[in-house]
Amino acid sequence: MSPSENRYARQIQFAPIGADGHDRISQSRVAVLGCGALGSVAAELLGRAGVGHLTLIDRDVVEWTNLQRQSLFDESDASLARAKSQAAAERLGEINSQIEIKPIVADVTADNIRQLLGGADLVMDAADNFALRFLLNDWSLSTRTPWVHGGCVGANGQVRLFTGQGKPCFRCLVPQPPPASAVQTCDTAGVIGPATHLIASLQVTEALKWLSGNQDDVRQTVLSVDLWSNRIRELKLGPATSKDCMACAQQKLEFLDGERGQTSDGVLCGRDAVQISALTGSQIDLATFAKRWDGVGRIQLTTFFARLFPDDERSLTLFRDGRVIVTGTSDISEARTLYDRYVGG
Repeated sequence: MSPSENRYARQIQFAPIGADGHDRISQSRVAVLGCGALGSVAAELLGRAGVGHLTLIDRDVVEWTNLQRQSLFDESDASLARAKSQAAAERLGEINSQIEIKPIVADVTADNIRQLLGGADLVMDAADNFALRFLLNDWSLSTRTPWVHGGCVGANGQVRLFTGQGKPCFRCLVPQPPPASAVQTCDTAGVIGPATHLIASLQVTEALKWLSGNQDDVRQTVLSVDLWSNRIRELKLGPATSKDCMACAQQKLEFLDGERGQTSDGVLCGRDAVQISALTGSQIDLATFAKRWDGVGRIQLTTFFARLFPDDERSLTLFRDGRVIVTGTSDISEARTLYDRYVGG
């Protein structure tokens, strides 16, 4: 047996997985929704485990503040502000060249989620907002596709796999999106690397159980961990919890149907930056914008985005789907002004 053929020997030796379970894993298609603190760790573990096809979806670029906890990225990625999904895919390709890896730079919405996640056997939740999780939950119920929820702020995190095939679902745990003022974020509470790595590892463990055919071993409770205070709790979602659920009990998929959705503009978590959402669904010719910006400031053009630096403090990153991330301000009004000035609407 060659060294490369021996790659998964220890995983196969683990009795609950074995050769049959590994074969199932190698034939699986998993989408990782977000390539930040949770997603980068989850993607690496899944790639090393030999998941046959990984789709990496993220809307953002690598920054220096990411390096404290987001594996797969290094200083060169931050210096170039590379697209996270592309940087993660290239690094994973160096780790495991035997699997297929597809990077996608996009903002997941009700309009494109079916296309982006179509064909996935399981989705890893590494999202940074509740609206996206509610949308993912709706999509999961509509397609009966499992997903593994994970969230982490500070030193706290929680994990649970939702099957998409009936009760309970994520809305049984969180019936309505909480108001922004009531939710801690990495802006207000910070986050430590060990916590994100632990939560992502727990997520991948649940995913491997499911993918390898050990679905009876999947955790039936929400696992909550506080690393700093040394607390571990489990929350059971019983039948009473799901009785009046809008999604899995009443089959009202408000987020997938577009009745409720993400806000158009917003400050990005942990960054001095604002995202301006696309006004149309058409694809952008990045080269055209790069030419338009000639003489306005320094320009960076890649396959995935065009970036303008109008001055030393601010930049506008335009993606193919029409989104713009304005860096150097957390004021939405100022970001919109810069958008209108350099991109137009």
